[in-house]
Amino acid sequence: MGPVSTSPVHTANLADRIPTTPDPDSLFEAFTGWASDQGLELYPAQEEAVLGLVTGAHVILSTPTGSGKSLVALAAHFVALAQGQRTYYTAPLKALVSEKFFALVDAFGAANVGMMTGDSAVNPDAPIICCTAEILANIALRTGGGVAEAPTHHDDPVVPGDDAVGQVVMDEFHFYADPQRGWAWQVPLIELPRTQFLLMSATLGEVDFFTRDLERRTGRSVLPVTSTDRPVPLNYSYAVEPVHELVEELIHTGRAPVYLVHFTQAAAVERAQALLSAGVATRAQRDAIAAELADVSFATGFGTTLSRLLRHGVGVHHAGMLPRYRRLVERLTQAGLLTAVCGTDTLGVGINVPIRTVVLTSLVKFDGERQRHLSAREFHQIAGRAGRAGFDTAGDVVVVAPDHVIENRRLLEKAGDDPKKLRKIVRKKAPEGQVNWTDKTFERLRDAPPEPLTSSFAVSHAMVLNVLAREADPVDSMRHLLTANHEPPERQGRHVRQAVNVYRSLRAAGVVERVRREDRPGWTVRLTRDIPQDFALNQALSPFAYVAFDLLDAEAPTYALDVISVVEATLENPRQVVAAQENVARRDAVAAMKAEGYDYEERMALLQDVTYPKPLEEVLEAGFTIYRQTNPWTADLQIAPKSVVRDMVERAMTFAEFVSTYQLARSEGVLLRYLADAYRTLRQTVSAERRNEELEDLIAWLGALVRGTDSSLLDEWERLADPLAPHRSTASDGEVRPPGADRFTADTRTLRVLVRNALFRRIELVAREAWDGLAGLGDVDDDGAPWTAARWHEALDAYFDEHDDVGIGPEARGPELFRVKEVTGPRGPVAWQVRQVLDDPAGHHDWFIDARVDFPASDAAADLVLRITSAGRL
Repeated sequence: MGPVSTSPVHTANLADRIPTTPDPDSLFEAFTGWASDQGLELYPAQEEAVLGLVTGAHVILSTPTGSGKSLVALAAHFVALAQGQRTYYTAPLKALVSEKFFALVDAFGAANVGMMTGDSAVNPDAPIICCTAEILANIALRTGGGVAEAPTHHDDPVVPGDDAVGQVVMDEFHFYADPQRGWAWQVPLIELPRTQFLLMSATLGEVDFFTRDLERRTGRSVLPVTSTDRPVPLNYSYAVEPVHELVEELIHTGRAPVYLVHFTQAAAVERAQALLSAGVATRAQRDAIAAELADVSFATGFGTTLSRLLRHGVGVHHAGMLPRYRRLVERLTQAGLLTAVCGTDTLGVGINVPIRTVVLTSLVKFDGERQRHLSAREFHQIAGRAGRAGFDTAGDVVVVAPDHVIENRRLLEKAGDDPKKLRKIVRKKAPEGQVNWTDKTFERLRDAPPEPLTSSFAVSHAMVLNVLAREADPVDSMRHLLTANHEPPERQGRHVRQAVNVYRSLRAAGVVERVRREDRPGWTVRLTRDIPQDFALNQALSPFAYVAFDLLDAEAPTYALDVISVVEATLENPRQVVAAQENVARRDAVAAMKAEGYDYEERMALLQDVTYPKPLEEVLEAGFTIYRQTNPWTADLQIAPKSVVRDMVERAMTFAEFVSTYQLARSEGVLLRYLADAYRTLRQTVSAERRNEELEDLIAWLGALVRGTDSSLLDEWERLADPLAPHRSTASDGEVRPPGADRFTADTRTLRVLVRNALFRRIELVAREAWDGLAGLGDVDDDGAPWTAARWHEALDAYFDEHDDVGIGPEARGPELFRVKEVTGPRGPVAWQVRQVLDDPAGHHDWFIDARVDFPASDAAADLVLRITSAGRL
C-alpha cells in the first residue's frame, strides 16, 4: 500500500514531502527541509543516522536521552514510505505504542498509520504500523526467512496488509536482554534478512556484536551511530545531607524542577509527605497552584493526600496513580509551579515531566528476587532524564548517601574538633541484611558504560505454531531459528529439546502430522488444521471465553455475574488488587477462627488455604484443561480466576469504597486500568445473544464507573476506534447530539444501575448491622438532616426482632425488590422516587429503604445525588 496524501503540499504532513524520485540525496533534502520548516535543526548524530537510512544501511543509534532519536525514527518511516516499503515501529509498552501512533498520525496523516497491540487494531493495512515487539515477532515467525518476498508467496490472512516487512524501527532496544520478553526483540533480527533495521536506545552499551551479526545475516552495511554528547550536559554529585535540606538547596540555587527517584511507590509518597515542611514552594507559587486547582475535583483516598501535597508545592508521580492525577502533576510541573516531584524509577518510560535535576535516594533496588545494586544501564537510564533540551544549559544528577552515613556525618559535625566528643561517637552501621551503597558505588556506576546486552531467547508453543504456519518447509525454518539465534551452544541445546517436546505434544494432539517431502527425500511436518487468527498475533484467551460461556446456565440467577467471572479469568491479574483481597480474606479468617477458639498453630495451618476470591475456579480450570487438549496453541497460557468486578457488584461498592475497603489508595491506577480492560473485554467478547438485561445493565454500569473515575482510558480507546475523528471538522454522518445528551442523568440504564447499587450497598451494611458504616456514607434526607448511626438503628433495628438475617444474594438484587417511580416536571423528569425492599427469609418483604434521586443536582455534580427519605416497616 502506498502513502496516502491527505493535505496540501505546503503543510507539515511528511507524506506530502516525498520526492518524485526517491534517491538518497532527494530523500535527505526533503526530510531535512521538512525538519527545518518545523524549526528543528539536526544534531550531528541525527544527521549521520539519517544519511545512513537514506542510503539503505541498517542504523544502530545509541545516543543519550534527549538527543532526538524520535526524529531519526520519523526519518526512517519517511524513507520506507517513499520507497513503497511497509515499515513497523515497535516499543515494549502498549502505552508507548499508542503515544507513538498518535504522533505518527500527526506527522504522516491518519490514513498512512495503523496500530496493533493485541488489545486493539486500528487501520492495520496501513504502510506504517505501530505495534508491540511481540506482535512484530509473531509476524516475523509466520512470514520471515524471505517467505513474504518470494514470488510464489500467498498472502497470510493473519497478517493485515502486505506481509513483507520492509523496515523495522525498534525503540528501547535494550529490552533485547529482558529475561521474559527479550525473545521478541531477537526474532525479527534472525527471521527478517531482507529488512532494514533502526535499533535505538540511550543505553545500548557495546554494539559491535550486532553490527557484525546484522551485516553477516543481511549482506547490508550497518552504521553504528554512538555518541555520549548530550545537548544538555550532566553534572554528577554525591550528597551526604538529609534529603529535605538537599531539595531546599537545589531549589534555591535554581536547579528545579527536582525529581526524587524511589524504588517503591510507598517510599515516593512517604518522601513527598516528609517534604511538606521543607518549604519547597513560595507563597506566590502556592497561591498559583491553588488557582490552578480551583476547578479540579479530588476523590477521597489518595486524591485527598495528593491535593494536600500539591497545595504545598510537592508532586507525586507513579504508575499506581489515576491517569488524571499523573497528568495534573505533569501540567503543574510544566507550568513551573511544582519544584519537587517524588516518583519511582519508572520515570524513564512514559513520563512527561520536565526535569532539571534527578535525585536518586538509593542505588539499591529489589528486583523481585533479591536486593541488588542498580546496573550501569539502569543508572544511566534514570540519570538521562535530567536536563531539559531547549530549557536548561545543564542537568544535575545527585545520589544521596544512605541514612546511616548521613547520621554519622551529622554526629561528626556536632562534635566539631572536640576530641572527647569525637571519641564518644558511636557510629551508625548499615541495617542488618540490607545491601549498602557508598560513594564508590556511585562513581563506578557513573563512569561505567551500560553492560553489553545478552541474549534472552525462549521457545514456546506459540513460536513453534507460527513457524509451522509458514509456506516454507517448517522443519528447515525451525532448525534455522534454533541454531541461528544469539544463544550460546549449551542454551541452544536446551531450546532444541524444548522445541522437540512442543512438537511431540502438538503431534499427540493431532495438530501436526509427519509427511514426506515433495522436493527431496525425507520427512517434514505440517499443520492438520488452521490456527485461530486471533491467537496468532496476540495470543489472547478470548477464544476460550467463547467456549466457557457454554458452561454457564443462562437461566441461573447468577448468570450475569458468572459471565463476568469468565471474562475476568481471561484477564491478567492486577497484582496489587488481588494481594489486597487476599490480605483482607486472611484477616477475616483469622478473626473468625479466633472467635471459634482455634489455637495459633491451627490458625496458621488453615490460613495457607485462604486466598482471594476465585469464582467458578473449578469449572473454568476443568474446562480449560479440556480446551487446551484440543487447542494446544494455548499451552503457554494460563487462566486466572479472580473476582474484582464481581466483588464490586456483589457488595455494591463504588470505586472509592472498593479502594477504601482494600486499602488501595496507592494503587488506584492499577485498579482503574483493570476495570477498563474488563469493560472493553466484556464489550468485545460477549455477543448480543449471550447478554440478558442484567448483564447489559452491569456492562453499562462498569463503563460509567470507569468513566466517572477517570475518563481518559475509555476516551483513548474510543479515539483509537476512530483515529480520523480529530482530523475531521465535522462528523462524517453530520449527526448532531441532542441537547442534554451529556447530562449525568441522560443515560437512564446506567443511572438505574448506579442507584440500585447505591441502595444495595446500604442493604449490605444493614445486613451486618453496621450502623456506623451507614452513617459514614453521609446520607441526608430531603430537609438536609443527616442519617446518623442512631437514626439508622432506630429505623431498622427492629427488623432483627422479626428475622435473623437480611438476604444479599441474587434474589435480593432482583427487580421485584427494587422499584422506581419517575417524578416529572414541566420540562421532563426531575427526580426518581426509589424503594429498595429488604429480602427477609420469611418472604414478607415489608421492610424498606426509600430514596429520592435529584436529577438537577446530579447533573450539576456530574455524580449521583441521592437522599434517603425514609426507612422502616411498611
